Amino acid sequence: MPERAGSVVSYAAGASLAAVALIYVFGPTFTLDADGSSSKKKTIVGLRNQANDCFINSVLQALAGLGDLRIYLIRETHRRRIENPSVYATIVQPDGQEMPAWKIQGMQDGLVTQGLKDMLDALNERPISKKAISPFPFVRVLETAFKQRISRQQQDAQEFLQIVADRLKDEYHAAQRARLFSKKAAVAGVAAAADADDDESTTQTTTPPSEISDSDVPFEFEDGFPMEGKYESHIKCQTCGYTTKPREETFCTLTLNVPQVNSTSLTSCFDGIFKTEFIDDFKCENCRLLQTVEHLEHEAAKSTSDAFKHRAQESIAKLKRAIQMDPECPPADIDLGDIRYAPKRRIAKTTRMTTFPKILAIHLSRSIYGVGMTQKNLAKVTFPEQLPLGGLADQRKYKLLGVVTHRGGHNSGHYEAFRRQNLPLPFPNANTFQQSGVYSKTPTPISTPEIAARQPDSSTISTPELLASSTPTSSTPSLESIPKSVPIGTSAAAASSTSSLKVKDAETSSLRSVAASTKSALSKLAKGDAGSIKGPRTPPNPLAKRPRRTKVAADRWWRVSDERVREAKTSEVLGMQKEVYLLFYELDRS
Repeated sequence: MPERAGSVVSYAAGASLAAVALIYVFGPTFTLDADGSSSKKKTIVGLRNQANDCFINSVLQALAGLGDLRIYLIRETHRRRIENPSVYATIVQPDGQEMPAWKIQGMQDGLVTQGLKDMLDALNERPISKKAISPFPFVRVLETAFKQRISRQQQDAQEFLQIVADRLKDEYHAAQRARLFSKKAAVAGVAAAADADDDESTTQTTTPPSEISDSDVPFEFEDGFPMEGKYESHIKCQTCGYTTKPREETFCTLTLNVPQVNSTSLTSCFDGIFKTEFIDDFKCENCRLLQTVEHLEHEAAKSTSDAFKHRAQESIAKLKRAIQMDPECPPADIDLGDIRYAPKRRIAKTTRMTTFPKILAIHLSRSIYGVGMTQKNLAKVTFPEQLPLGGLADQRKYKLLGVVTHRGGHNSGHYEAFRRQNLPLPFPNANTFQQSGVYSKTPTPISTPEIAARQPDSSTISTPELLASSTPTSSTPSLESIPKSVPIGTSAAAASSTSSLKVKDAETSSLRSVAASTKSALSKLAKGDAGSIKGPRTPPNPLAKRPRRTKVAADRWWRVSDERVREAKTSEVLGMQKEVYLLFYELDRS
């Protein structure tokens, strides 16, 4: 008997451990508090502030909540791992630049990409108790990549974000150039082998990969760096009507100046860049050429020298050709006069975004520069949860996922991060057991679902198929899935099943009516008891206890201040109007 009792206790302990493991793996929303007490509150991993690291910690926490960034980091690190190492071993210089070999090699290897992935993976761990880690491993990766030490004395969070984002972008393009160079080398090798087979007696010259056109390489679509976007600007003269060529620039973080007012909005800050701006006293290149042509024509009309008239006519013809082709590239052999005497015009400057990034990182510049002093702009900036960008034809909608705030003055203060509690796939969802082909819930009387193994001869199920809705296998169907009537030609088994569903529906309706009547009676008793002054109080009924209201998932946020983590609501996040400094929006595909 003692052995049997011991085996029963061991079995119970093993079953409890298995249940806890199942909850931890498939239900990470259940955690324990720091004191070990069971609770429905959740927590995330914090970051220790060892040496004024709040500017690093806040940015890393905000980046950890961006799903598209995590997908990109996983894809890029996996691509470098599975491809031939020789692809990234060859140093490929960017066009028009000369960089040190060690720097290009580090970018092609993806040092910061791998380091940031490891850090964000650690921050997105699902702890069962309060936990904090150090950001120093990622800082050490940055210092290795740049061969410089990062100062930790009251640094700017925007500068740290800019360094990380630009380095990630450079590593992506460096790897892309290495892959393209490898493909060109393969094309050149195939072409050389084909020429050698055609004429073995003739010595063939191998074409270097750098001279092979990009069109000769098979096209392969790649999702670029999700934080990289592009905008272009052009200038139109209000006098002559000339419009300059669009100048395109790339960005990873978009800096918006906060006006010196009491309160403003994010839309007004955007207008400072993407709204047509009129500028006076601008020297138009086209007007300068037109003025030179007018001056030469006037001088030629007064001159009596045929040689001067001939030279003037040649210069006028060249200038008119430049006006038609490109006024910004005038003839070099013609004197246009001093730029100080060029005509001043009123121009309209227009800037628009041409490539919308998947992740829009916005920096609100609050610096006010004066004579011998710099102070912080404390204007309130309202920012929306849903941000539409673009025109009516190509409008994009972005969803707010992260915010970095700053409290204090211009030269000192503290950074905090807000990150939305979004759990992208493959984290738990309602269809984990019911709609996937791997895990199926069988109608068993126990509450723990049974995990069915995939058959060896079954075909591979792709991700869209796993996410697609299928026939529910739960033993308790929903009310919407019960047919109202049995169609003609239904089999006996289907008819009996339908009849049983109707019986269950009737039972459910009766139970609901009983519950409704009970609730009504309890409410009447409660009102009567509240209105009376004397008499015994009715003991509380467990059935009358109102169900606990659950928070909406989209309204849950984390407020992270280094190691301290607590929950917050969207209203609290949107209320940080005087402290908001960095905003992280992600493209809403819903």
